[in-house]
Amino acid sequence: MENIFFQWMAFQFFEVPGSLIKAWRNFLLFNLNYFSIPLLLKTFFSPWRRYKWAYPRGFELGGYLEVFISNLISRILGAILRFFLIILGILAEIFIMFAGMVIFLGWLVLPILLIFGLYYGFRILL
Repeated sequence: MENIFFQWMAFQFFEVPGSLIKAWRNFLLFNLNYFSIPLLLKTFFSPWRRYKWAYPRGFELGGYLEVFISNLISRILGAILRFFLIILGILAEIFIMFAGMVIFLGWLVLPILLIFGLYYGFRILL
């Protein structure tokens, strides 16, 4: 049977940090899925919202140019929007990384802050 101090040490430095790492991983995976970064990279030059125009039948130079330029604009628009979504998703991943590090390290430093807080609190009182 362990005493309460060792139970607290196991909780503070083993159980909760493991849970924090699992939660941190879930947030990172959710963000990748939410912004669909792998899918956006695969379909980077695809037309935006699948807007495509069909080429006309027969030979009509004006019609071919119009459809070609319209499809080109749709692909360029898709690439620009996907680029900004990818950048936004990567920035969110970086934010989650730093926030997770702060929370994880903050949890590990919390007992030290408690000891210093009690020490300086009693010092002010006395």
